[in-house]
Amino acid sequence: MQLISTGCMVGRLMGVATLACALASQSPAAFPVVTYHTPLGVTRGGEATIVLHGDRLSDAREVLFDQPGIEVVGCKPIDNKKVELKVKTGENLSPGLYSFRLVTASGATNLRFLGVGTMPIVQEVEPNNDFASPQEIPMDRTVEGNVDREDVDCYRVSLKAGQKLTVEIEGIRHRWSLNNRDILDPYIAILDEKRFEVAVSDDSALFQQDGVCSYTPEQDGQYTILVRDSSFLGQKNVCRYRLHVGSFPRPTTVIPSGGVQGEILQAKLIDIDGTITDASVQLPTDLLDPQKSSGPTQPYPVVTADESGVSPSPNWIRVGNLPIVTETEPNNDHRKAPECSVPALLCGVINKPGDFDCFAFACKKGEKYRVKLYARETLRSPLDGVMNLFDANGKSVKGSDDSGGKLDGFFDFTATSDSKHTIRIYDHLRGGSPLHNYVIEVSRLQPSFSIGLKELRRDEAMVVPVPIGGTGAMMVQVKRDQFNEEIALALDGLPEGVTAQTFPIPKGRIEIPVVLTAATDAQLKGTFFDVLGEGKLGDKTVRADLQQHHKIVLGQNRRAMLEHSTPKAVMAVCEAMPFSIELVQPKTPLLRRGSKELLVRIQRDEGFENPVYLKTLYNPPGVGVNNSRKIDKGKNEVTIPITANQNAAMGTWPMVMQVSYGTKTGTQTVATAPIMLDVEDSVFNFKFPRAAAETGGETSLTLEMEKIRDIKGEIEVQLVGMPNGVTCDAPVQKVTLESTTVTFPLKIAANAKTGLHKTLNVQTRIRRDGETMIQTNGTGEIRVDKPVVKKKPKTEPEKKPASPPPKKDAAPKPLSRLEQLRLEKESS
Repeated sequence: MQLISTGCMVGRLMGVATLACALASQSPAAFPVVTYHTPLGVTRGGEATIVLHGDRLSDAREVLFDQPGIEVVGCKPIDNKKVELKVKTGENLSPGLYSFRLVTASGATNLRFLGVGTMPIVQEVEPNNDFASPQEIPMDRTVEGNVDREDVDCYRVSLKAGQKLTVEIEGIRHRWSLNNRDILDPYIAILDEKRFEVAVSDDSALFQQDGVCSYTPEQDGQYTILVRDSSFLGQKNVCRYRLHVGSFPRPTTVIPSGGVQGEILQAKLIDIDGTITDASVQLPTDLLDPQKSSGPTQPYPVVTADESGVSPSPNWIRVGNLPIVTETEPNNDHRKAPECSVPALLCGVINKPGDFDCFAFACKKGEKYRVKLYARETLRSPLDGVMNLFDANGKSVKGSDDSGGKLDGFFDFTATSDSKHTIRIYDHLRGGSPLHNYVIEVSRLQPSFSIGLKELRRDEAMVVPVPIGGTGAMMVQVKRDQFNEEIALALDGLPEGVTAQTFPIPKGRIEIPVVLTAATDAQLKGTFFDVLGEGKLGDKTVRADLQQHHKIVLGQNRRAMLEHSTPKAVMAVCEAMPFSIELVQPKTPLLRRGSKELLVRIQRDEGFENPVYLKTLYNPPGVGVNNSRKIDKGKNEVTIPITANQNAAMGTWPMVMQVSYGTKTGTQTVATAPIMLDVEDSVFNFKFPRAAAETGGETSLTLEMEKIRDIKGEIEVQLVGMPNGVTCDAPVQKVTLESTTVTFPLKIAANAKTGLHKTLNVQTRIRRDGETMIQTNGTGEIRVDKPVVKKKPKTEPEKKPASPPPKKDAAPKPLSRLEQLRLEKESS
């Protein structure tokens, strides 16, 4: 068997087996969108016409393919929802999926995939829902069809005894859904003449939501291939699929699963029917760029060909410059593991249930290593790997199952002594088979970083529109790994007439804007571009380039069911704006604990009266911006309030405003040229006393001032935040940098609200160059009480004149019954 390898296939299609659930709807922006296309693929070695379906496509101009091998012969918009694309493919083009983006006069679309195959294409013909009357097709064909809701598609082939039938479907791989709707999760089955299922596949380790199955009959007969959605869902037109039907080779595993670039890999292929075949493949010599920090290995696709045909899609392995170490049995006991040298690629198979594989290697004290497993995500292995690291005494040092939301784990470790260490790997559920292959990449832990573009529309990969004669912008983000220094950026592959203004990413920060400007004579055009980053760590230079992440299908909780990475992003020179706009450069800095207003001016072209909406591309650390401002119809400027908290990062920061406005196709978003915002420390500290006063009275509030630093300008302070009923006849006081106190006379109205008021603030205003810098300090308090009412002194009661004594001869007056009762009570 001959094994054909290719490096131009679409890379890193990664899915997560997650059920579909509700998700927030996609952004209704005016950017062009391709929802699906017909047909989904082409047969290599010829020309084909493809119709792209979507929205806002009337100004389509060209199509960009990420990989070489597909020539775009023509691109013609039919209407706002359809574009006719003509392509030409080479005779030796490797089969698989090729990613592309449509470029219009207003931007570029989402990422889509064109399938390239070797077998003739057959279109589905309805009705074919009934097992008794299926669509008859020849062997070795690719069928293109669609699954409607509750739809079942049946295809019948005739087989000879011993003739292998393999069925592979591309279903979810051709969907695009960021709102968890109309996701095709295909189910396929092979049925015999008695309607018994002889082979079925819902999900598969090799293609995850897309299935693959195979059957070899013992006698001649007719067999039916059934296709449906696993939940009997579907949608007209958009839930399309490519079904590969034939006797082609379909390896599920390549062993070993790693190789050294430039060498010939001697491999064993395990086919879906269990057949094991020896094969060889020439690995590429230029997969890794030594000038970029792309990692010790990269994924690499291989396609298998023999006398029965060519596999419709590739298998994936890891290729790099690390030596290969293949497991040697027996290696189940981590105390008696075979020894090897690292760094290396450790390749093996958990070949039976309960199996363990162990690799021992010598380390020196202080050496740092990264151990990373590749099984499910790159190799499409069924192995759910668990790794453990043991020291020379057999003590567990590190371990990893899944990691960071990924199915394959990794860990870093530093050797604490000159001794032997051992890595052990096994399946989480103690499973195993000849298909449970893996690669463990053991590399030296080096300072590094990776580069990506920040999503400015949720879940959508950034596409940079740059208007002719205007400005576009994007946010470059880095992910740091043991590297915290400044990173300089450069762009490669800009369209003619476009220039880039870059800024270094400061030490410890992870993002910075990049501003792009198109000349007035630039042409409408799309192009791929790269972002290159470089930093210094002592005498060492650390480099990286762009890897852009694309979400293709999202399921429950916005988890990716299908995603993809490309080594470059797309920039589109688009139509000029109907106005010019300026974010005015301030002459003075923004102070910590301060505020200021940014001015935006617009000069409208004749006839353009639409409102223009403004939003910052990003905010410097600790800086807040009011992003609800717009320039209304009939207006030509607006001020945008910004603030800095007490911990705002000091320094000079580029600031860019995103500019959105309505066009004939929807809402376009471009950018202003940048300003450089200086963020400086506060000028004073103020100490508030605990103030108290009575209603109807007066008091003085004296604040202690402490100068933090010198600054030029006229300085005054103002007391603000006084509670209702409290006033100040001189709320604004002139001060200097030498002032140590400032006093405000307060009057408290008779009806002022009593209680403790913690609302007092003092604003420092520094005027210079026609602008005012404002710093706000607080919070002070004042207690308002009611006046104390003085009590009158007690006076002696008047003494009543004594009654004359009763006459002795007078008879005593008889007591009333009430008086008798009172006397009885007093005496008791």
